[in-house]
Amino acid sequence: MTQAARDVLITGLGLVSSLGEGVEAHVSRLSAPGPLQPTIEAERFAPSFVHPLPQIDWSRQIPKKGDQRQMETWQKIGVYAAGLALEDAAIPADEATRAGIDMIVSAGGGERDPDVDALVMSRARGLDDPQPLLNELLSSELRPTLFLAQLSNLLAGNISIVHKVTGSSRTFMGEESAGMSAVQIASARIRSGQSRVCLVGGAFSAERLDLLTNYELGGFLLRDHWLPVSGRSGETAGLAPGSMGAFLVLEDAEHAAERHATAYAKLRFVAGDRGSREDGAFRKRLSRLLDEAGARDEELLVLSGATGLDGVTQSEAELLRQTYPLAAHRAYGTAIGHGFEAHFPAGVALAAALLAGRKIPAEAGGGEERPADFEPKRALVTGVGHVRGEGVCLMEAV
Repeated sequence: MTQAARDVLITGLGLVSSLGEGVEAHVSRLSAPGPLQPTIEAERFAPSFVHPLPQIDWSRQIPKKGDQRQMETWQKIGVYAAGLALEDAAIPADEATRAGIDMIVSAGGGERDPDVDALVMSRARGLDDPQPLLNELLSSELRPTLFLAQLSNLLAGNISIVHKVTGSSRTFMGEESAGMSAVQIASARIRSGQSRVCLVGGAFSAERLDLLTNYELGGFLLRDHWLPVSGRSGETAGLAPGSMGAFLVLEDAEHAAERHATAYAKLRFVAGDRGSREDGAFRKRLSRLLDEAGARDEELLVLSGATGLDGVTQSEAELLRQTYPLAAHRAYGTAIGHGFEAHFPAGVALAAALLAGRKIPAEAGGGEERPADFEPKRALVTGVGHVRGEGVCLMEAV
């Protein structure tokens, strides 16, 4: 006889974004009276836009300066957010307890050293054979740890070192799909009894010229005039990257009850898919995921992970409104930017926090979002990759 699936609760949230750090800061900013007021950096990376990190005292969650020095920014964001989640879940810091916590991380590659990149390009300009110079500069100018930083599992490693989380560990790569898979696998492991408590999430540092150059060359960035995600189309389409870290503590309901933990929400469904978006395939996949989620339309908050890119943003919005005409619809990328590997975990974390507070986010002021005057009892979060990858998460209030 098969064992009944276990209930999965969200008992801890760690959030860092342009809106601030921690659950309270995000809920208060999102639900403040009047139009939503996102924090946007429009000058430093003009003509593109970035949702920057707030001022953070890293030592609050990463007390050793040596640990801070050997981490790049995206790792510090992730380790900091993971610490907030563990603290929020009231999980004791002793090694014996945290040795029982599993971990799944979604992460990109390591950061580059832009000063060394600029030095290499300036000195190599005009040389017939730049290879010897390149070898010399890389061996003399580049920090040894920067080579190691290309290993994405160093984020999980640093979380283990700093926060003593030493259960099983997995790292997923693959941009937005990595975040979707991380939450899905963590939930499935707890539901099946393979894990009792899991720390899951990701981090992304948007304030990087090398990344912004890549996205600009791909034609992905919003330029010149900032608009809410739902208002971007045609020549005004594009995404605005956002620095963020988002970690969740997912827990077996029985385990949470044993330690008298308070839950933000119950995780009902989470799944992802990916593939070509030609010939309506995107809409078919997302429609199937929504059917499988089985969300009720009444008292439902829908948080869309749309990027603001043309076509797919409008297609998702049409499908969501047709499927849930009574729901409150908001695009969380309007508030915090687009966080790639961290984007879907951030959406799930925001939804759980809003559900616990029975809050609906403010409208973005673009006229595309309708007001809602109910307290949400359920939340549905979507993830939409900028190239591929779709995900859906359904949770309910407890």
